[in-house]
Amino acid sequence: MIWIVLSICSSILIFVVFTYLKKFSIDNLQAILVNYLVAFSIGQAQMGFSKPLAAIIEQDWISSVLILGILFITLFNLMAWVSQNFGLTTVSIAVKMSVMVPISFGIFYYNESASALKISAIILALLAVWMSTYKPARIKSNPLSIILPILLFLGSGFLDSFLKYNQQELVPAEDQAWFASSIFGFAAIFGLIAIIYRYFKMHVPLQFKAIIGGIALGIPNYGSIYFLLRALDSPGLESSSLFAINNVGIVALSSLLGYFAFKEKLSPLNIAGIIVAIISILLITVVL
Repeated sequence: MIWIVLSICSSILIFVVFTYLKKFSIDNLQAILVNYLVAFSIGQAQMGFSKPLAAIIEQDWISSVLILGILFITLFNLMAWVSQNFGLTTVSIAVKMSVMVPISFGIFYYNESASALKISAIILALLAVWMSTYKPARIKSNPLSIILPILLFLGSGFLDSFLKYNQQELVPAEDQAWFASSIFGFAAIFGLIAIIYRYFKMHVPLQFKAIIGGIALGIPNYGSIYFLLRALDSPGLESSSLFAINNVGIVALSSLLGYFAFKEKLSPLNIAGIIVAIISILLITVVL
């Protein structure tokens, strides 16, 4: 369980850094580019720089890395923008409700167990996510708050499912770090192309402080994906249960952190959702 705990903590740190990027007026895309360069470097250092970059092209998972690289840079920018403009409530609903996609994928594609107790735990987890993040006033304030969460929901759900497929079908255990760092590397390439375009066509200035923000973002970002892959590789832990624990844990702990550290207001429904989330995590753990 240590890997899933580390993945949850890393994911929460990402949301915290997003908040401070806006506070210090740091350009999201530039910080995210640096973040992926940092994450890529960590992955390469973890392997002792033993893998030549050109060898990536020869791997069976090269096409997957290209797809995931585009998804990472796109969804990360969308996630940052939504969280900063509509709040963590909207982005949490979109990203964490997407847990039903990889859970369903694990059950239907890999024939993972789907007992009544497990299904009940998963439904309870989804209900907890909704309860702990739901704030109707914010959703009604802007029509985009309906469209953007749908995009995040579909993209995040596909991303988690596609990661599971690659971890299960294409990427050997010894190549997990290489696979993860390669995703970040290609995401950085796509981000660099976007920044160059903005600089010459839209005259968006470069920021030195984006380097600092990117480093602060890159370390937990790498940790979130690497620890998740290690958790998926753990024996006796099915992906359907793991994704539920991961996403519900992030919502529950993020809500507590927001309330005590950032003084965010929580409605009675939000507080009840946190309690239900903790109960669902315990229930899911029982059925593992």
